[in-house]
Amino acid sequence: MSNIIVAKFGGSSLADSGQFQKVKAIIRADERRRFVVPSAPGKRNKEDEKITDLLYKCHDYVKNNEPIDGVFDIIAERYMGIVKELPINFDIKAHLDIVRKRISEGASADYTASRGEYLNGLILASYLGFDFVDAKDVIFFNEDGQLDSEKTQEVMSAELSKVKNAVIPGFYGSLPNGEIKTFSRGGSDITGAIVARGIGADLYENWTDVSGFLMADPRIVDEPKIIEKITYKELRELAYMGATVLHEDSVFPVRQAKIPINIRNTNSPADAGTLIVSEIEKGDNKGAITGVAGKKNFTVITIEKNLMNSEIGFGRKLLEIFEKYNVSFEHMPSGIDTLCVIAADGQLNGNLKCILDEINCVCKPDNVYVQRDLALIATVGRGMASVRGTAAKLCTALAEDDINIRMIDQGSSEMNIIIGVESCDFEKSIRAIYNKFVK
Repeated sequence: MSNIIVAKFGGSSLADSGQFQKVKAIIRADERRRFVVPSAPGKRNKEDEKITDLLYKCHDYVKNNEPIDGVFDIIAERYMGIVKELPINFDIKAHLDIVRKRISEGASADYTASRGEYLNGLILASYLGFDFVDAKDVIFFNEDGQLDSEKTQEVMSAELSKVKNAVIPGFYGSLPNGEIKTFSRGGSDITGAIVARGIGADLYENWTDVSGFLMADPRIVDEPKIIEKITYKELRELAYMGATVLHEDSVFPVRQAKIPINIRNTNSPADAGTLIVSEIEKGDNKGAITGVAGKKNFTVITIEKNLMNSEIGFGRKLLEIFEKYNVSFEHMPSGIDTLCVIAADGQLNGNLKCILDEINCVCKPDNVYVQRDLALIATVGRGMASVRGTAAKLCTALAEDDINIRMIDQGSSEMNIIIGVESCDFEKSIRAIYNKFVK
């Protein structure tokens, strides 16, 4: 197939009948939007609850032998209200009654949670006049609960080739025994990507309530610019360093098929959003950065030992200690006689003293130092590699704001530079870097 757009709409995009009308207008604006993946209704306001959260609550009530009627009535009223306010003739109550009965009889947590997308998909298909394709019939997991990509690709491609337009609910599929299995939270993004790959789409649109990714956290930087175009590699770097972006697993199906993703705003459909692509032509955005992101709460363990560089196996012995305590490290800067291991405080999980004791026992260092309250900040940009002085520019920005750099690490791809600063300088550092490179 070709000339096809798969459009995924998040919970905020389908929170009420007014949002459904916006979605229909978006679909009708481009006939290439032939396949639609909906989430469950999200919050309509700050005090509201997401349908998926209410469904999980129903499941908990059943486990505790408590009645679900009060909570499920809220869910039912929400869906019936949407149908009532839309110009469609659809009996949602019959479907709600089935779901209520199944949950009351002890249906699994996965089945219960998946009904939010399922019911929303039924309504949206009726409203758009599209076929409804149940995700359980085209997305498959193996007995270990892992996505069966090969079977899913084969069946998805075959089934969707039979229909011109379809709604496929997000978030779930089925196990070999037919039972419902959900992805992790945010899994509708994954469904959208799987559908896009399955039918060989030209574009995967992910519609939400923001007009694309921002170059920095708006809670730190005032009115940061939108990232117009970003590569999958840059996206990975920013997501890893704490930027709120797509569900990480959702990138891989479309990345593998080299299908671009367009992040769009349902409430502002004229905005171009952010385009995520496999590669960008050389010279595009030369010298510029794509974004700045970071995280706090890291600890640096510095090991000093004379002639460390000539001791065979020293690094292996050190890392085996961290492995023993199930600690993954973020970075490992080194010198001739020094080696630093940087780990998130949450990874250390109260085992720091034991780790230090074993380092002293096994590695027999001359000195071991511990530095706490480190924040890591990644400056990411494909245009940085071919421009001299990028690291100097970054360091100058921090020096001008009287910020001390405790660590600097530039990846071999030269796509990102990671610096370590005191946690108290975290926000100040991000603003300094953003202002130096962007403003």
